[in-house]
Amino acid sequence: MEKITFVIPSRNNLEFLQLAYKSIRNLQTKHEILVLNDASTDGTQEWINSLGDDDLIVYHNPGPKRIGIVGMFDKGIEMARTDIIMAFHADMVVAPNLDKHILKHLKRGTVVSATRVEPPLHPDGPEKMLVDFGIEVEDFNIDKFNNWVSNDYKPKHGKLVTEGIFAPWCMYKEDFLAVGGHDELFAPQSKEDSDLFNRFVLNGYKVLQTWEGLVYHFTSRGSRFNKHAGGAAGQNSNEWIQTTTKNGREFIRKWGHFIKHDPLMKPIIPPKYDIGFIVKNCTDQLLEALEPWCSNIYVDEGNVLSMVDNYITLESPNTGFDLHERIRPFDDEKNNEILVTINGNKFTQQDFQVIQQLPEILKDSGEPAFHGELGNLIVEIFETMNTFEKELICVS
Repeated sequence: MEKITFVIPSRNNLEFLQLAYKSIRNLQTKHEILVLNDASTDGTQEWINSLGDDDLIVYHNPGPKRIGIVGMFDKGIEMARTDIIMAFHADMVVAPNLDKHILKHLKRGTVVSATRVEPPLHPDGPEKMLVDFGIEVEDFNIDKFNNWVSNDYKPKHGKLVTEGIFAPWCMYKEDFLAVGGHDELFAPQSKEDSDLFNRFVLNGYKVLQTWEGLVYHFTSRGSRFNKHAGGAAGQNSNEWIQTTTKNGREFIRKWGHFIKHDPLMKPIIPPKYDIGFIVKNCTDQLLEALEPWCSNIYVDEGNVLSMVDNYITLESPNTGFDLHERIRPFDDEKNNEILVTINGNKFTQQDFQVIQQLPEILKDSGEPAFHGELGNLIVEIFETMNTFEKELICVS
């Protein structure tokens, strides 16, 4: 069997990491494990040093500042000594024969995800199994889980393979590097995986889920429910709230829409258009709401300078985009291929819903040129309506 490098970033997840390590070592093939210890203070490095495992590769960020999943996954995949890598989370447990079930579907240009079995901390979904084998490590019985996998488990949809992608995912290292890895725009974590999955699909990779290869996933212990970051099982940490809010807006700025996927987690990628918003009677709240959804926003007279300056001062630390370039005076030349005129005095929640769906609306219209109204919005499409999503595939 070909060897896999299990790439596992971990920050203060020692009890979970120990279980993940043990479960991988329970596989018949001795795969390589690559642990990226991200400024842990819970004894992780001391435990790693005690193992004496020649097939364990370690990268240690001594801290005190963490690097995060984005940098750690990319560092680990670059360090991997095998042709095949698996992006694995420290709060996951491998079921018997996971490697065999993954590898029989793996080829160049394909990404294969395992099926997650999770306790009831998140709602059930068609892409996973909701079965409670324990919310914390001390509640978990690996023999009971393995016995269920071997004797009682049945795929949810009666299929052994479906299309979709999420962690843990496995692919050829060369294919990962071909798209430039994760985008540092989403460091340290949150939404980085959805961005990467969009780029895999746009690059033509097949994304498959095997319903034979399973992992038990305690869920979200890296940051969201991490007790060392102020969270707990089912309780969001302030760290996670801040990063997921920030990177949700970054995702919209980059792609022109929020994360979209079908029920089995296959990415849906609307076109990326060059859209300019012309906003009359703009307010602080309207500027904050609209700015991420366009290429440029042009705001009118009034208390504009102080409003714009204040917004840029507050928002610039939360974005890798140049807000001085994105936010323009009302009378600036407007070279966007699509212009949407908005009157702040008439803008409604329904209008904002149109804004959020605008790429799909424009795609479905099929109009090379258009001038008309969508609710209270005046939309102008000029003769060229290019799409730019494929330009987002690679990051340097």
